[in-house]
Amino acid sequence: MGSHIYVDETKERGFLLVAATLDTSYLTAARATVGRLVFRGQRSIHFCKERDERRRQILRAFRDLPVEIVIYDATAYRNVKRARDACLRGLVSDAAKAAAERLVLDLDESCLGSDRSLLGRELGAVGMAGRLRYDHLDAHADHLLAIPDAVAWSWAKGGQWRAMVRRMIGEVRNV
Repeated sequence: MGSHIYVDETKERGFLLVAATLDTSYLTAARATVGRLVFRGQRSIHFCKERDERRRQILRAFRDLPVEIVIYDATAYRNVKRARDACLRGLVSDAAKAAAERLVLDLDESCLGSDRSLLGRELGAVGMAGRLRYDHLDAHADHLLAIPDAVAWSWAKGGQWRAMVRRMIGEVRNV
């Protein structure tokens, strides 16, 4: 079985990239769980805009999902582009080792061209060109992007929020 990796980042206290990996056999159920959390009239969950009690509700639901989270910590970098690139290189390497089928990155138009160039090079370097598909999507296009969004916000916020997601985190990697 393969896996899909959903990716978002935060620049709140330095650059962190969060990768949430789900086995393809769980995608439908996970999308249904996240979809039930989206309010009528809401296109997607955007964690920073939610109230605290709602954040707690969302995190409780996410903790029950069969998701593996890796945080790529590039807070040592002063330059955001270099930090993002370092994180993406690490992500591609890990995705290749895991034989992932797809990367879904939260769409940031300002990074799109640079990401495509870097991902193309890195996928070729690890022998995954044409085998690992990647997409840049808006959060409303795939509700599973809410998972790394929530974890990134919570981890960066620290305190009780970090404690709420700590057990979801498989690893924090300094890049």
